[in-house]
Amino acid sequence: MTLEAQGIGFGYPGARPLFEDASLTVGAGERVALSAPSGAGKTTLCRLLAGYLRPQRGRVLVDGASLPRTGPRPVQLLWQHPEQAFDPRMRLASSLAEAGEVDGEPARELRERFGVRDAWLSRLPHELSGGELMRSSMVRALMTEPRYLIADEATAMLDALTQAELWAVLLDLAAQEGMGIVLVSHSPALVRRVATRVVDLADLR
Repeated sequence: MTLEAQGIGFGYPGARPLFEDASLTVGAGERVALSAPSGAGKTTLCRLLAGYLRPQRGRVLVDGASLPRTGPRPVQLLWQHPEQAFDPRMRLASSLAEAGEVDGEPARELRERFGVRDAWLSRLPHELSGGELMRSSMVRALMTEPRYLIADEATAMLDALTQAELWAVLLDLAAQEGMGIVLVSHSPALVRRVATRVVDLADLR
């Protein structure tokens, strides 16, 4: 079981290609940190792996199959700015319902573990703090029972204590489910704690 980028090429209009023949394999249960200077393509690669961008060449496979176009994504992306992950017109309960049964036992257990309060469910995104939205986005991502989780500076905006709390929950759940993780972080301490392998983007080209 693997998440694979096979010979992918991608570039934005008017700029030099970020990737020309890049390949990466992440195994089930593996935790891979992406390393590169700012602007080198870490966020772009995260979006390619999660299916939010499509490679111009090559392909991304999950356990040997192409990423699905519809339905729950087997690769879930945790955005650096969680407000980007929520429709500003939808209350939190409706946003979570896109991922599954909000009142089901698995969802209730996830909300409890990540500290998402029932009172938040009736609120709009702008009525929640960045930390509250990040907790909620983690719950929504995990409600889909993904095989791989992409964390693009997901906890960078949080204080050190909250970061440690949320990563402890994520790592525990990943170990239970055999879930692979790809992470981007500018915190060497977090990378040392979380990653089982560090990949330099320069080595993918």
